Amino acid sequence: MGGFFAAATRDDCVFDLFFGVDYHSHLGTRRAGLAVYDRESGFDRSIHNIENSPFRTKFTEESRSMHGQYGIGCISDFEAQPVLMRSHHGTFAITTVGKINNSDEIVNTILNDNTHLFVMRSGDINQTELVAAIINRKENFIEGIRYAQEIIEGSMSMMILTPKGIYLARDKYGRTPIFVGSKDDGYCAAFESFSYLNLGYSDHCKLGPGEVAVMTEDGIKTLIAPGDEMKICTFLWVYYGYPSSSYEGISVEKMRYNCGMHLAKRDNVIPDLVAGVPDSGTAHAMGYANESGVKFSRPFVKYTPTWPRSFMPTYQTKRDLIAKMKLIPIHDLIEGKRLMLIDDSIVRGTQLRETTEFLYESGAKEVHIRTACPPLVFGCKYLNFSRSTSEMELITRRVIKELEGGDPDEKTLMEYTDPDSEKYKIMVDKICEQLHFTSLMYHRLDDLIDSVGIGEDKLCTYCWSGKE
Repeated sequence: MGGFFAAATRDDCVFDLFFGVDYHSHLGTRRAGLAVYDRESGFDRSIHNIENSPFRTKFTEESRSMHGQYGIGCISDFEAQPVLMRSHHGTFAITTVGKINNSDEIVNTILNDNTHLFVMRSGDINQTELVAAIINRKENFIEGIRYAQEIIEGSMSMMILTPKGIYLARDKYGRTPIFVGSKDDGYCAAFESFSYLNLGYSDHCKLGPGEVAVMTEDGIKTLIAPGDEMKICTFLWVYYGYPSSSYEGISVEKMRYNCGMHLAKRDNVIPDLVAGVPDSGTAHAMGYANESGVKFSRPFVKYTPTWPRSFMPTYQTKRDLIAKMKLIPIHDLIEGKRLMLIDDSIVRGTQLRETTEFLYESGAKEVHIRTACPPLVFGCKYLNFSRSTSEMELITRRVIKELEGGDPDEKTLMEYTDPDSEKYKIMVDKICEQLHFTSLMYHRLDDLIDSVGIGEDKLCTYCWSGKE
């Protein structure tokens, strides 16, 4: 995943930029960067690896040394950005959030025109650099952005820093958000709207699907009107969004509470206590507890000081140990208890199995698992949520392959997404057995959509339903 922030102010914007980007740290763990433009000194840019150290620590020096009236910054799980480019458009910096599925096809087209692209250590092309190369094929930024939105298969939202202002472009189908804030000194734009509230900005507007605008210290002007069709990622509410985040007028915390409430209504297990897997499962668990009448408790806590969340040793045996070392049990809330544990999702299943084993080792009598979204059956085609996770790494797909004796056809696969089908029930029972849960229940897709509270036609649910 990833997040970005931009600021355009009459005075120096770096203070706002520094903290605005930092408020997106929950969206990425590997790379971060800042780029600024100063009317006197021009462009400046810095990128750091943040795998073992938080954004604030790595960019403390830049917060003092960088200066400019315009700036963009990002947190990323993958490519280094913002990318600073010089072309017939002049010098500009660009940062993106999204995923390009047809990058090989686009790269081959661009390379045929004798354009050169740097290869990252992984052997891949930096997708932000690729977006810049696409834009450079047109006569101006507006045409270039529109061209990128047309030819990219997947999703792509972007911010482009120029001496004349900052271009903002939301994904064609609005799969990720862009919010705009304002204050007397200028304007800002962000993936997360809460990121600018403590910096003195007030909500100004949000970009619609496919909308392109330009932002300066004097205001924001729409250059390409938003489209009518929207497919915002539902997983933003379930997992990625911070509790104080809000998308399309629906707060993350409220939606997660609703998820837990719906789960409780369909459940017949009566545990001794309800707990959330920290931290994204907490609000789900509160909703479950309040609806069921079973007390909410914290039988274990996650020890996060000094533990960068992406830090993992090279050896798998040590990685498993590290995962357990972060969890601190509270024995008098575990020993002899029947626990109801709510998590946001089950992807590979490894981490939740280890958490369950940890609770059994700490004296739990039963560990019942409820997950706040349906089974993840399809790898995400639109965001980097599962970019490093092939479909066969999903526990659902592994179990389905075992049950079917091979890869299923599309019709059979769709049966496993139907919570009322026999195949679905057999799959859930098999996952429960493999992960050593006392019982397992997933959130139904219809209940999930109801938990969000906006039209199904505006939500992307591909990873659960397989429907675009």
